Amino acid sequence: MTNLEQYFHTDWAAMTGSDWTGLIVTIIIFFLMIAVYFHVFRPSNREKIEARRHIPLDYDDGLSTEDRK
Repeated sequence: MTNLEQYFHTDWAAMTGSDWTGLIVTIIIFFLMIAVYFHVFRPSNREKIEARRHIPLDYDDGLSTEDRK
């Protein structure tokens, strides 16, 4: 075994429940981020996304002056 193989070696049997949970959550988030990137950068979705580009800046349009306190 080379040093690189030893460095990346994983003892799957020694992983705890927390290790498995973290691994699964990380993999799920990774694939969700890939799906979001494909959705956002697809040219056919450009009009839908551009129409919503000011949403973060317009968060208080529906609030009255009493609600802003």
